[in-house]
Amino acid sequence: MTRPRVLILAEQCNPLWPSLPIVGYKYALALAQHCDVKIVTQVRNKDNVVADGRELDKFDFLDTEYIAAPMERLSQFLRGGNQVAWSTGMMMAYLPYLAFERDAWKKYRSQIEGGAFDIIHRITPMSPTLPSYIAGRGGVPFVIGPLNGNLDWPKAFQREQKREKETLRKLRNYYKYMPYARKTYTKAAAVLAAFRHTVKDISWTPAERIVPFPEIGFDPAVFPAERERAPFAGAGEKTFLYAGRLVPYKVPEVVVRAFVGDDRLRQHRLRIIGDGPERGRIEAMVKEAGAEDRVSFEGNQTQATVAKAMRESDAFCFPSIRELGAGVVIEAMASGILCIVTDYGAPGDLVADGRGVAIPLAPLDDLVVSCRQAMLGALDQPEAHAALAKAGQDHALQNYTWDAKARRTVEVYEAVLAGRPPAELSPY
Repeated sequence: MTRPRVLILAEQCNPLWPSLPIVGYKYALALAQHCDVKIVTQVRNKDNVVADGRELDKFDFLDTEYIAAPMERLSQFLRGGNQVAWSTGMMMAYLPYLAFERDAWKKYRSQIEGGAFDIIHRITPMSPTLPSYIAGRGGVPFVIGPLNGNLDWPKAFQREQKREKETLRKLRNYYKYMPYARKTYTKAAAVLAAFRHTVKDISWTPAERIVPFPEIGFDPAVFPAERERAPFAGAGEKTFLYAGRLVPYKVPEVVVRAFVGDDRLRQHRLRIIGDGPERGRIEAMVKEAGAEDRVSFEGNQTQATVAKAMRESDAFCFPSIRELGAGVVIEAMASGILCIVTDYGAPGDLVADGRGVAIPLAPLDDLVVSCRQAMLGALDQPEAHAALAKAGQDHALQNYTWDAKARRTVEVYEAVLAGRPPAELSPY
């Protein structure tokens, strides 16, 4: 068929902002290689998008700062910044996001109703709790996603939930009673849902319209597959790596305590890349253990620096106990490093079927023990664990490049436009 004409709604779409904004940007650019697109985003992304200089003629910037700016200030006040209290942030984003889609509808209504687009696709935000104003309008098939959300806090980590300021999490399901929520999912021609925990959340959508589709991806130019050696190959010192924000729900202390508490592991190295409110606490743990010469805290780094660290390391230890997407895990897999993760949420799904090591979700002290055992097991069985890393890398290269994800999305478009149930596409 001819290239689909797609109106892309990507409020969060920025090449320099981490997490969701950069994911939205890379996904939108990948779709632009396979479709005729108009990418509608929020004006605060403009400077960075223009500076990046790619596909500028395909972008349109809507100025919704009249409501986005004051709500953002209120959000940061209530959250004490932007590092914690994610649920509060989502609540404060409700009105600004509806304003964004309403303004997009006003601007593009005549083109939508006039047949200028084959598909409307909302790619960000990715939270199922933020509904769509446009869904069901204009007579054009509406696709939403990839969505990710609905992963409960493990009961054993209520202390971390409190430090994360997630007490309002209990109100989450009330989003289903908010305006436009039901219509978003009953009117969508296809809903891309990241993992099992999200599929369970979108009960309004008929099963034949739900497509399993993780939102994460990686750029092979930034995370190349080539390594000087396989993980744990040869004798000598090995390197364990943690990369991510140092916040309560990622429990970086698990890796630190596992490492510094074992004499065999302390013959090797642990690198900590990232920053956040937990840094002082875990630095104190390292100092108390007298392991400053074995553990390095390297702060926030560029993607290129993180990618280099992954290629130079032997195991990526990521014990997060509430990880919805885990883009950093797929980047590590693509880099050929062994991934040791907690078997809960996205990380466990990603390393399933022999693509890494998943340790069982358990209370904090037990998680430390399991992480330590996994790290020691990799030292004791280097060839077997190198094979797990290779299986993970192959999976990432086949399914998670941005180009592969764009091609998969076009298959969804083609199914929708042909009147076929998109859920019948081959599994991801």
